Amino acid sequence: MTKITFQYRISVRRAFQVLLVMATFFCMTNIAQGQQNEIMVRISEIEIHPEHLEKYKEILKVEAEASVRLEAGVIAIFPMFQKDSPTQVRILEMYKDKQAYQAHLKTEHFEKYKTGTLHMVKSLKLVDMEALDMETASQIFRKLKN
Repeated sequence: MTKITFQYRISVRRAFQVLLVMATFFCMTNIAQGQQNEIMVRISEIEIHPEHLEKYKEILKVEAEASVRLEAGVIAIFPMFQKDSPTQVRILEMYKDKQAYQAHLKTEHFEKYKTGTLHMVKSLKLVDMEALDMETASQIFRKLKN
């Protein structure tokens, strides 16, 4: 084998490796972007009348648990409240897609929650969110399993 043939083979091999890496990166970027576009993330900002707070938290806990357990399209319903202002409730909601969210709104447990707590809610704001990094987000859920 001549020196020129050897160098040509190395150049072709290197070009192929670069193309393979670029194609892999392109595919992974498109997959991550596709997942981000499908998943619906929302934060519900809710203020509860103080006299109803304890009952509201009980009802919300039941609804959140049922949603995650019973609905395949519900990834997370994570309720929390502000330490310094417990009537300020926030719910991180994650759904497989918008169709899963629409299906969630029609479930018996959500309807029960909504009708049972309507008079307890002083204000409600629904904030749709866009994930910055879905790959890292998926690692969070894997860590929770351990």
